[in-house]
Amino acid sequence: MATISTNDFKNGMTIELSDGLFQIQDFQHVKPGKGGAFVRSTLRNVRTGAVVDRTFRAGEKMENAFIEKREKQYLYRDGQDFAVMDSETFEQISVSESAMGEAANYITEGQAVIFLMYGDEIIGTDLPASVELDVTETEPGMQGDRVSGARKPATLETGLTVQVPLFVNIGDRIKVDTRTGEYQTRA
Repeated sequence: MATISTNDFKNGMTIELSDGLFQIQDFQHVKPGKGGAFVRSTLRNVRTGAVVDRTFRAGEKMENAFIEKREKQYLYRDGQDFAVMDSETFEQISVSESAMGEAANYITEGQAVIFLMYGDEIIGTDLPASVELDVTETEPGMQGDRVSGARKPATLETGLTVQVPLFVNIGDRIKVDTRTGEYQTRA
């Protein structure tokens, strides 16, 4: 593994510490008038999602974790797990719901998903900013029911429920923001 210094920190970088694998969310190099310089950082545990604040001495060395992105195709859901196929080797593996994270709400059968891998361990997914999904269940919109800003719940093909405008009906294809889980527009 490559060893890096706190001087090499960048937002989004992943480092390996004694208590886990962490992604740097934010950092600040501090040089007080008296005493040695230090780096104050906000780290997110990649496996649990917990956010911690950590202070390091300036120039302190640690291991840089190499995170690889691999494209796999989602085939079908098998109980609580997801069956996916590697796009290069065509090897099928079973991925747990916890490893899929929020991606489970936005992917459909046959869709390509980019997995973040640390060795052979799946530590997350890299979703596009928005996805298009079909509305499978919602109340019908009534003629003249066009109140500005009014919303109603709609269930999508993945089982996710989002708030949509009154004019959206069953069978419509809508665009959903994967970062916030909110309706964007009709597709």
